[in-house]
Amino acid sequence: MNTISKEEYRDKVRGCWLGKNIGGTLGAPFEACREAHDLEFYTHDLSKGSLPNDDLDLQLSWLCAAERFGTAVDAKILAEYWISTIMPNWAEYGVGKANLRLGLEPPVSGGFCNAFKDSNGSWIRSELWACLMPGHPQAAVRYAYQDAIVDHADEGVYAEVFTAALESAAFAVSDYEELVKIGLSYIPETCGVAKAVKLAIDCYRSGITWKEARIRLLTEIPGSFGGQLRTPNPDHIPQGPWGYDAPSNIGLTILAWYYGEGDFSRSICIAAGCGEDGDCTTATLGSIMGIILGASAIPAKWLEPIGEEIKTCSLNEKCSLIRIPQTISELTDRTCSLMPTFMNGSFDLYAAGAEITFDSPEDLYDHPMQTWTIKPYCFSDTYPESFETFTGENAIMKIQVCVSDGIRIREGETRTLKLHAENISGFVGSQLWLQLHWILPEGWTIDTGAHTALFLNQYHCGTGNAYSEAHITAGPVTEPVTTVILEATAHDRPGRIYIPVQFICE
Repeated sequence: MNTISKEEYRDKVRGCWLGKNIGGTLGAPFEACREAHDLEFYTHDLSKGSLPNDDLDLQLSWLCAAERFGTAVDAKILAEYWISTIMPNWAEYGVGKANLRLGLEPPVSGGFCNAFKDSNGSWIRSELWACLMPGHPQAAVRYAYQDAIVDHADEGVYAEVFTAALESAAFAVSDYEELVKIGLSYIPETCGVAKAVKLAIDCYRSGITWKEARIRLLTEIPGSFGGQLRTPNPDHIPQGPWGYDAPSNIGLTILAWYYGEGDFSRSICIAAGCGEDGDCTTATLGSIMGIILGASAIPAKWLEPIGEEIKTCSLNEKCSLIRIPQTISELTDRTCSLMPTFMNGSFDLYAAGAEITFDSPEDLYDHPMQTWTIKPYCFSDTYPESFETFTGENAIMKIQVCVSDGIRIREGETRTLKLHAENISGFVGSQLWLQLHWILPEGWTIDTGAHTALFLNQYHCGTGNAYSEAHITAGPVTEPVTTVILEATAHDRPGRIYIPVQFICE
């Protein structure tokens, strides 16, 4: 296994946050721009220093949540911080908050009625998880996924998983072709993000210019971001579906990285010059290259005009849940101090010595992980069938309920509930008879009856999963959100799981 010293680690974390601040400041003036620009330096009023950017400050709320809850932090905890600390109601941010306030939990909050579920608000906040689990993308993506499903689904989720995996691996690997392959291993091969990444690389290898590559990418995988302000469109870039922005903008990030050929300044200038969601693409690329190069290798010309100050535009600074870092140095210190909690708490990955140990090169990719509790699994195996999936687990079992035909319902209508139970008690565990009790609102019915049993084998020779299906019919509807509760117990065991399945009644 490879290692780096704690000093090298700190330099890379500082490089990540400096790159984020530099890139966000450089790219902000070109946000929602649909024409290419040749850049060599900042274009804003330098007397203002750095520009505030949600790409960085959203992660400051997550930092506070992680400091308080450690490795227990998950989508439900982040959702509470989202409601309490995030001020804007832009696009997916506002839809996510509206769904949460209605009582919809992640992942439903991120996908339901969310035209912006495939947009850019989640992958721009992936760096924290990479810095807390450096060189261990298989661990980092678990938290990136929990982060993304608060206000995104589908491509929005794949985008953050991709960037978190790539950024975590960048602590151990510097070759950008290898890093892109690692990131792609964690997302579906056919998703829009993967297609955009591969197309950007094909453009670079074909020998066309970055401006020609930009046109090809945005033509074959159109997004909406650059068209929202009706800016000049001299290259006649087509308008994509509103809110479908993560694939094209991830593609532009990779495009700029390849065409920059390892040069920090050239890379971030191309990213900003491509427009679209220019602050997001440039800030993320600045972070990636900051991790690879370290703060000590970032050209001084980018640091001198903006300094270390962190400016926020998205946070409720009066909320007692958060304590906002004021400088990049403070953010770096707090990130580095928190890292051992996540490394030790995840898989005993961090030793209390002078070095940080990374996964072996092959283990940086998504791969079947073997633990003593459950069968080998890949992270990509955990993507649910639909964001309209409700989950509960305890020490011995995990249960998912997917409403396969949607959670919108009217009185008299029927919906299909697909239940997947998994025995996570391990090879030394025992077979389980599950007792399922559906707690229904008055007048609602389920074709299996309210009480059923389900056999759940232990993991042995491919067993350990059980599936069932039920059909629920809505009775009288008295509230906009109606909750059906599944109570699951294992016979002769003390623990219970309660899974609220929520329906939107029209």
